[in-house]
Amino acid sequence: MDQQAIQSIVEEIVSRLTGASTGNRSIPMAVSARHCHLSKSDLEALFGEGYELTKKADLSQPGQFAANESITIVGPRGSIEKVRILGPARSMTQVEVSQTDSVKLGVKPPLRESGDIEGSAPITLVGPIGSLYKKEGLIIAQAHIHMAPDDALSFGVGNGEYVKVEVDGARPVTLGKVLIRVSPRYKLEMHVDTDEANAGFITGKTTGKLVKYEENKLAGNAESFESFVGNPKEMVPPAPKKVSNLKKKKLLTQRDVQDCQEEQIVVDPSTIITPLARDTARELGKSIRIF
Repeated sequence: MDQQAIQSIVEEIVSRLTGASTGNRSIPMAVSARHCHLSKSDLEALFGEGYELTKKADLSQPGQFAANESITIVGPRGSIEKVRILGPARSMTQVEVSQTDSVKLGVKPPLRESGDIEGSAPITLVGPIGSLYKKEGLIIAQAHIHMAPDDALSFGVGNGEYVKVEVDGARPVTLGKVLIRVSPRYKLEMHVDTDEANAGFITGKTTGKLVKYEENKLAGNAESFESFVGNPKEMVPPAPKKVSNLKKKKLLTQRDVQDCQEEQIVVDPSTIITPLARDTARELGKSIRIF
């Protein structure tokens, strides 16, 4: 390999590892209004045995849709009608509201990543034929960015990392502690709730600029670059201690997460991660990173 070719590869690596390429890319944003995800059993309790959601419109994330059906949510102080159900049905019920909504309801939901509902706020759900009191399941969703593995590589970020997003416009704002979520099933898009959107005049046509926290920036060095050039297939950044490398696995299951003794699990972008594996990782305080 000639010197010019090596130099080109090194420049590309520097650009990706330091996130320099992010300056030329923007993050499309979407405003996520209050909504709920229902388990199959809760859906039937509210709408009837064997009931199936009907699609109103596809959402930006592949396989997700807004249903025609809606419910009423009730708190100690008030209620909110016509809360849209998103499909398909999930393994557990989760209701996502804004801080403004929580004041109206008279509840104090925690700020959480979607899917992390343990110890969250209680809420009553009312459907056409029944009602349910859920001891937990009401949250304010953490602002987050969905990314495919190629997007994560381009921006120089990893699954579970937090970043800042700068939004320009009539009322410029910077949103901090924005969670990166990486999966081959995802399409690049940042989700904010209605309170965040109102604060920054954010609409479905708004874009943001991703900014890495200084302590998270990958400080590449000549040795790591030379190692990469010598073996182009090795595109895994230096791993921290207590990491379990499961990149050879085609499927990551709940049992794999339970059997893993390390705090962090590294898998390949092509690895299929089951929902139970993700839930178990959260419960055990482990992180799953895709490289």
